[in-house]
Amino acid sequence: MGMDVIDYDIRGAEMQFVEIELDPGEAAIGEAGSLMMMDDGIVMDTVLGDGSAQQGGFFSKLLGAGKRLITGESLFTTVYVNQGNGKRRVAFAAPYPGKILPMDLKALGGTLICQKDSFLCAARGVSLGIALQRKLSVGFFGGEGFIMQRLDGDGLAFVHAGGTVVRRELSAGQLLRVDTGCVVAYTPQVDFDIEYVGKIKTALFGGEGLFLATLRGPGTVWLQSLPFSRLASRVFAAAPQLGGRREEGSLLGGFAAGGLAGGLLGGDDE
Repeated sequence: MGMDVIDYDIRGAEMQFVEIELDPGEAAIGEAGSLMMMDDGIVMDTVLGDGSAQQGGFFSKLLGAGKRLITGESLFTTVYVNQGNGKRRVAFAAPYPGKILPMDLKALGGTLICQKDSFLCAARGVSLGIALQRKLSVGFFGGEGFIMQRLDGDGLAFVHAGGTVVRRELSAGQLLRVDTGCVVAYTPQVDFDIEYVGKIKTALFGGEGLFLATLRGPGTVWLQSLPFSRLASRVFAAAPQLGGRREEGSLLGGFAAGGLAGGLLGGDDE
């Protein structure tokens, strides 16, 4: 597969963005809503599917778009082509705090399996598909790990992960147990499965759920410390549920607010 060879620069710390340098005629593909800025001379075009060379005909493009729809992504991707005379830059921003990981698919054997919402952008030619877990246990209990994205090609792809990222090299037979949401990506040689935590008390009161993901080597695994689902659940849990404003330090804050309201409403009695 002919991939565009691109140069890049990842900027920032907790809220990163990646700036891609395109030679004349080169292009990058980006997930919907990921664009931050682009130089004059870059032309953007929305295409059905991922715009890769494998999707030549209409039905092939429709199939590729359908695969993206299964993973919860948009039917369309945007292609950014440098139609100027010199080098031009286009930047893509991360959607929430974390890290942007450059993935050289050629060095990884041509394929990477990643969480369905982690893909950010890539060089033109990278194919975006789905990786359905074949094991029945993963299908029933895998949660976020059941339907994942499959990136194929020999170019650069950029994946976003939440919080701090850890890369683990697993030897043959080495086993790693992980929360299902903390798995960012892994090479296809890694065996992915689901395991019951083993104890009812732990399952009910441990706060980690009934099942863990098991990753068995050989292969490479990338893990994130803050999955977006965990961040969203914490924000939702902390938000006022009845439309009122909850003060910090709920007990004292409640007494203070009640005293203030009582003083304002009953001030005329004295």
